[in-house]
Amino acid sequence: MIMTAERTRPAGLAAIDREMARQHADAIASYEAAQPMAARAAASLKKTGKLLLIGMGGSHAVNRAVEPLYRALGIDAVALPLSEQLGQPLPIAGRTIFVTSQSGESAEVVRWFDETGGTEETFGLTLEGGSFLARTAPSLVGAGGTELAFAATRSLTVTFALHLAILAGLGENPDAALAALKAPEDRDITAALSALETVATVVTSGRRLQGVAEALALGLTELSRRPCFSLEGGQLRHGPMEMLGSEIGVVLFRGLDETAGLVTAMATSAVETGAPVILFDASREAPVAGAVTIRFAPATGLAAIFAMLPVAQRLMIAFADARVVNAGTPVRSTKITRSE
Repeated sequence: MIMTAERTRPAGLAAIDREMARQHADAIASYEAAQPMAARAAASLKKTGKLLLIGMGGSHAVNRAVEPLYRALGIDAVALPLSEQLGQPLPIAGRTIFVTSQSGESAEVVRWFDETGGTEETFGLTLEGGSFLARTAPSLVGAGGTELAFAATRSLTVTFALHLAILAGLGENPDAALAALKAPEDRDITAALSALETVATVVTSGRRLQGVAEALALGLTELSRRPCFSLEGGQLRHGPMEMLGSEIGVVLFRGLDETAGLVTAMATSAVETGAPVILFDASREAPVAGAVTIRFAPATGLAAIFAMLPVAQRLMIAFADARVVNAGTPVRSTKITRSE
């Protein structure tokens, strides 16, 4: 009798699995519970017309993803890393400010409030109702409490749901995004994972969905310990195409918006370099020959993000699990970064 030993799931990835298993339910609960504070935040945006989104790590990636959604509603929105706002600040007077921190305890968050005192138009977005951020500013608090696993998964989805509540308060129809949360589109990642099997690293890219690409690159780097990074589509085109080849995986995000054709062109160019190309696609455009396409129902904005993100997270985790023995257990970082 031949015995085959099954590899035990690393504890860090098992913790991420638990977070991901509840992210849709927590996101829906977060959207519903956030309505009163979201209305206040939306009222502030209607008054100022300007938004500064500040956060670190995954929180900044969320801010980058929603930045174009606020702009589309006529809000002058800018997303900056909180560390950059501390070092070379944009003026904060006359702006609505969203400070995002899933823990509400990051060193930069504490210092920003210490140095500025906040403003009357400052709101927090966090997962922890008892945190420094939630105690210091009127805050939208996500359901389910602090995310315990290292790489951001549930915290991203829940924070996007808080933004959905604010955007709905500004007049955006939330129905398509809520439908994506209530009926997740599961997709097979086997072909995508196989395409990336021999790459040394991954570059992610998008246009209007660039923030999602940045979130994925951050998670890939944290979990696989490879220098995976993200470049907005135009920036990737302007020189860094030189790095592409068979050892560099390319993951692209294409939604149902006016930038879809540019993502298509990048996918075609990347395939021509010999790079394995994965295309997360919620557009109505044709598949790109030579790319592995993971197709979703046509969608834009948060509906596209909610559909794609969990599948991209599964690809991220599987990519890391194939390369790192204890993937998901940080060796040089902590979940809550309390030092600068």
